Amino acid sequence: MAQYLFGSGAMFGIPTADANGNAITNPTPQQFGVLQDVSIDISFETKTLHGQGQFPVAVGRGKGKISGKAKAAQVNGTLYNSLFFGQTLTSGIIAAVNDAVGAVIPSTPFTITPTIPGSGTWSRDLGVRDANGIPMTRVASAPITGQYSVSAGVYTFAAADTSKLVFINYEYTATSTTAKNLTVKNLLMGYAPTFSLALSLPFNGKSFYLRLPCVVSSKLSFAAKNDDFSVPEIDLEAFADTNGDVAYIGTSE
Repeated sequence: MAQYLFGSGAMFGIPTADANGNAITNPTPQQFGVLQDVSIDISFETKTLHGQGQFPVAVGRGKGKISGKAKAAQVNGTLYNSLFFGQTLTSGIIAAVNDAVGAVIPSTPFTITPTIPGSGTWSRDLGVRDANGIPMTRVASAPITGQYSVSAGVYTFAAADTSKLVFINYEYTATSTTAKNLTVKNLLMGYAPTFSLALSLPFNGKSFYLRLPCVVSSKLSFAAKNDDFSVPEIDLEAFADTNGDVAYIGTSE
C-alpha cells in the first residue's frame, strides 16, 4: 500500500541554546499545541551556463535553504520564550481588564477603587469611558465633569459626575504558579535562541518524520479576529549543526 500524508501531525521544539548562546543542558521539549498548519520548504539557488543557444548547457546548484511556517492555536508562553525569545521567563500574571460591567460614581469622596482579579496589584491606567462610550479625560488632580484622576489604582471623579456610570480599564499584575510573563530586552544583533525541530506525520500505519537539528525562528505573529480563534504563527529557518547535518528524514517507504 502506498504511503500518503494526512493532517497536520505533531511538532516539537527542543531548545538547545538561549538568546545569549548559552547551551541548555537539560532542555524541556515544547509541543506546538493544537497544530493547524505546517509547511517546510527546501530550496536551492541555481546557476546556469549558457553558450550561444537559448537553453543552458549546464546547471549548478548554489546556496540552499530550509525554511518553514507553523500555525498552532494553543498559546504557550514557555514555548514562545524557549524557541523565539530565549530570555528570562518568570511566573506571574500581567494582564488587562477591559471593563464591560461599569461602576457608579459614589458621593464623597467620589472615588472608585476597582477590585483587582486574583488579589493582584493595579499597575497602569488604560482609560475610563462614560456610559455613552466616550473617553473621559485624565488629569493630574481636581477633576471637573468629564475628567478623572488616578493614583495607585484609586480613581477620583468630579462631584458633578456623581451617580454616573463609568467603565474603568487598567493593567494589573498578580502572582501565579502557572501564568508566565516575559520582559523582552534589546539584545545585540546576531543573538537568537536555537532549537531542534521534530515533525511527525503518521497516517494509515505509516509515518513520515522530519528532524531539523539546528533551527532559528525569524518571526512570531499574532492575529486577533472578531468572532474567530487566534492562531499564532511562527516562521522557522534551519542551518547545519557541528557535524554538517541539516536534516534527518524518515519515511515508511
